[in-house]
Amino acid sequence: MDLVDRRVERYADAHTSPPSPAMAAAGAWTDAHSGAPQMASALVESRLLTALVVATRARRVLEVGTFTGVGALALAERMAPGGTVITIESEPERAEVARRHIAASPVADRVDLRVGDAREIVRALDGPFDVVFLDAWKSDYVEYYEAVVPKLADHGLIVADNVLARGQVLDGSHALAGFNEQVQADERVHNALLTVGDGLMLIWRAG
Repeated sequence: MDLVDRRVERYADAHTSPPSPAMAAAGAWTDAHSGAPQMASALVESRLLTALVVATRARRVLEVGTFTGVGALALAERMAPGGTVITIESEPERAEVARRHIAASPVADRVDLRVGDAREIVRALDGPFDVVFLDAWKSDYVEYYEAVVPKLADHGLIVADNVLARGQVLDGSHALAGFNEQVQADERVHNALLTVGDGLMLIWRAG
């Protein structure tokens, strides 16, 4: 299911700031070699991630699901020197690809790439985090979410990707339908589900 008319998507891309050279290089490699280029953050989504870092003046960011590094670079690009993006990837081969892309960028010193089970790594991390980007195993979103909500800064944001699951959430047939319902019912937070890409849920502390 196309959630947004492809002509509108092309128009949005044409009226969004182009990627930085490092992001463009990582994206080009992903398109040519990854076998699953749709897993990387697309242009509008990447630029939105950068905008959220700017808007929150984030200095501590967590990304769950590195893939080839496009999202990590978008998050780190406008972070102030001294800030850190902790990004977690479960697959060692993907992590090595991301590590190369990050190392070739001018913001490599702002990215801390960790390899392993995100559920275990996130539980062991100390907060607070200004921005948290969830883009890993969809069946584990609830576990990631419950682990990061207590570690979210007062002004912080959680951004959960793919929450529309190409429309499969409409009949409740996808694991993310349960995640969406849990967030909607959680009195600790407020949220907005955006029809960007395959759906982005923005979540912030209530009150």
